[in-house]
Amino acid sequence: MHNKTKKKLFRSASRAQISEARLLRGLCLLGFASLYREGFEVVLFLQSYYLRMGGKLVLEGALLGLLFTGIVAVLTFVAHRQLPYRKMLVLTGIMLGFVLLVMVGEQAQEMQLSHWISTTPVPSLTNAIPAWMGLWFSVFPTVETILAQLVAAVLVLGFCFAPRFRKRKPVQDRESPVSNTADQPVDAVDIGVLRPAQSAK
Repeated sequence: MHNKTKKKLFRSASRAQISEARLLRGLCLLGFASLYREGFEVVLFLQSYYLRMGGKLVLEGALLGLLFTGIVAVLTFVAHRQLPYRKMLVLTGIMLGFVLLVMVGEQAQEMQLSHWISTTPVPSLTNAIPAWMGLWFSVFPTVETILAQLVAAVLVLGFCFAPRFRKRKPVQDRESPVSNTADQPVDAVDIGVLRPAQSAK
């Protein structure tokens, strides 16, 4: 969404009525909205982990994230090295998909604890899935949580790979009016041009 807005601002910057100061204000507002949205989301995540696991663990994780962010910033702006941004985006997408599965499993388990949905344990998976899998990855041996995570995974993979299998419609060549005029006989064109002159006489 933010990339589309930025492209729209750059396209509008070529017009005379868009001044440089107005474009700068728009880009600053766009950057503030992007950072505020991401920062607000991170604060919510950290607050939930702070209430569950304590402040020490959250502080260590935040410092580790700042360290990796600083390394990427130094490589990009100081060392001027071209990083594999495409691979980084793919890896980020995979990590976000993993986070989505964790969040879906956690929300389904909380709904079970609130008795909003039923709890159907799977006896064959009770001993196979250790307790730390539920704590860190929200994988629980119940039908509802596993089914919710499977549905989320299928939706994400479907939206990711569906455009690759979509059949592209063949583009029909539209004949330009110039080519139609060129295909006409010379006499017909001459007659169409000479008729107004003859009628004027």
